[in-house]
Amino acid sequence: MVQIIAGTKGKGKTKILLDKANTAIKDAKGSVVYLDKNTKHMYELNNRVRLINVMDYSVKSCEAFVGFISGIVAQDHDLEVMFLDSFLKLAYLEGKDVTETILALDELGKKNDVKIVISLSMDKGELPEAVVPFVTDAL
Repeated sequence: MVQIIAGTKGKGKTKILLDKANTAIKDAKGSVVYLDKNTKHMYELNNRVRLINVMDYSVKSCEAFVGFISGIVAQDHDLEVMFLDSFLKLAYLEGKDVTETILALDELGKKNDVKIVISLSMDKGELPEAVVPFVTDAL
């Protein structure tokens, strides 16, 4: 259950992601998590949204990132939505094919009934064909 907000750098993806996170927490019966590369947006998020600075952990590869996400999902059975900002940087996918990772996250989300919303710094036209159906917002 992946949703992608796609657009090149500076198009406003993070603003949309923050708005979606703050809206999601209003109706959530469970947990909402926001992953980022720093804590810069801490005060823009509702205090009930858990902000995780991925750079505080030893995530050094795409595989480790998927494992990290799996660990978060495994430890929180009430998790409803995850928001992943700066996805290419967090997942060590800058300049690489995102297909396998997006499909793995989609499978993880479906198995655990968790929606995963991703901010992806790529134009929709640059995305691999298998990933395009996941785009909900193209900027």
